[in-house]
Amino acid sequence: MKLASKRYISEFFSHVGLFGAMFVALSFSSARAAELVMFEQAGCAWCEAFDREIAPIYGKTEEGQRAPLRRVDIDRQVPPDLDSIEVERLTPLFVLVDQGREIGRIRGYPGEDHFWGLLGVLMKKFDTSGTGGDRTQLFEKMVRAAG
Repeated sequence: MKLASKRYISEFFSHVGLFGAMFVALSFSSARAAELVMFEQAGCAWCEAFDREIAPIYGKTEEGQRAPLRRVDIDRQVPPDLDSIEVERLTPLFVLVDQGREIGRIRGYPGEDHFWGLLGVLMKKFDTSGTGGDRTQLFEKMVRAAG
């Protein structure tokens, strides 16, 4: 009985260690996670429509978890980490960015149904771009190893 319980304790702590390593690895990778940058300006009717229809639920969606929304006012100086992104005068402009690199963009707000479809296309592009796919594969490998 004591030998069996020692084996279970050993397995338990090895799983705890594995999950701890997964947490650390995913914490570092999410520190550089993708983000959906919304370039906006005051008085933009389409920005206001997005704020009514999408913004309240965006952070609760899978897309919102993987690429949090970041707002940038185009009438102010663009933050230095977004210098490489070409900003247009049309608002809203949604740019999916990962590690400072543009994955793709949505020009304007096409309405709720079309927005989710276009964002889904960008997320698939992100997954196959090498950066997002690497994190997804790392997570899947860790889960399989823990299983």
